[in-house]
Amino acid sequence: MTLATQIMDIALIFCFFIVALAQIMSMIRLVIGPHVGDRILALDTMVLNAIGLIVLLGISQGTGIYFEVSLIIAMIGFVSTVAYARFVLRGDIIE
Repeated sequence: MTLATQIMDIALIFCFFIVALAQIMSMIRLVIGPHVGDRILALDTMVLNAIGLIVLLGISQGTGIYFEVSLIIAMIGFVSTVAYARFVLRGDIIE
């Protein structure tokens, strides 16, 4: 094992820890958010953190399938955030 792979492994572990901490902090904001807008932003941030964890998992395992999964989750997360925000603002999603 070379020094470069050891540094890469340490960096991946550090990144996993930081993104997981950000996910926990977003869950806390989701629970104690005083307004609906705070909760919508917390859900969107949780989707982004989940995408980050999936990408980090793909990097650590060395496969490319996780990147395709992260793109699909990103599209679904964007559409669901917009739909939920429209529902909160207008009361309906489709005009």
